Amino acid sequence: MKFAAIDIGSNAIRLLFVNVYETKNGPVFHKDELLRVPVRLGEDAFLAGRISDEKVEQVIKTMTVMRMLIDIHKANAYKACATSAMRDAENGAEILRLVREKAGIEIEILPGEAEASLIMQYPLKQAGIDPLGNYLYIDVGGGSTEFALLSGGDMLRNYSANIGTLRLLNDTVTDDAWKVLMKWLMEVKADFPGLTAIGVGGNINKVMKMYGKQGKLYLAPATLKKVMAYIDGLSMVERVRDLGLKPDRADVIVPALRIYINALKWAGIDKIYVPKQGLSDGIVNSLYKSYKLNMQ
Repeated sequence: MKFAAIDIGSNAIRLLFVNVYETKNGPVFHKDELLRVPVRLGEDAFLAGRISDEKVEQVIKTMTVMRMLIDIHKANAYKACATSAMRDAENGAEILRLVREKAGIEIEILPGEAEASLIMQYPLKQAGIDPLGNYLYIDVGGGSTEFALLSGGDMLRNYSANIGTLRLLNDTVTDDAWKVLMKWLMEVKADFPGLTAIGVGGNINKVMKMYGKQGKLYLAPATLKKVMAYIDGLSMVERVRDLGLKPDRADVIVPALRIYINALKWAGIDKIYVPKQGLSDGIVNSLYKSYKLNMQ
């Protein structure tokens, strides 16, 4: 079986194809192909409050191509979800209508809680992580950061903070937003001491790939601090040339690390697992579950 997920984020639009193989030990998810287009809707949504005509046209063209690819791959099912930038844009509903009419794709704008729930659909066991442990999910995006407290496989609490990499780059994150987040995380720390974090998103995945140690599934806060200080001292040209970062990753990776480091400090966490998952993976898992239910 093959499923496709479209994640319309604040920094990029992603299309993920995943093959699902059913075994006696349960389904195995194998990523087949990933297409990423750096449209950066958040640059418009967080500063102007709406997405420009130029970027609307980019979205329509991108979604049209993605629909063609889904048809070529003959996916059993697909789903398209949008997050913070589309939530905030005053013309978000109009964009959904245009994409539906011109590309034939229905987009669902996810509230923060639904976004966190989908992210947690990813099978942790396949990533070598105990699915019944106590974890704090941290998903840093361009427009928001989603937090979810998971215990024994159930989500006990969640919080969506309007603190994201593009908002930090454009200096639109208020002191109050940081204070509210710190208060929430310190309450989590008091009620659930000894938590472990699970980091989600392209930036933490990139850091894990570049600086993670072989055989270890996690990073320590001290490592994140060293990496942030090192990359922060490089110019954009050096980040692209010497580190091999894409331009649209090179400028957001330091703000992303700042969010992760603060969150770990306030929650009293000394270890963050990086299973290299994201919203797209959660969408695929939910599609598989729905597909199996409909087959019964």
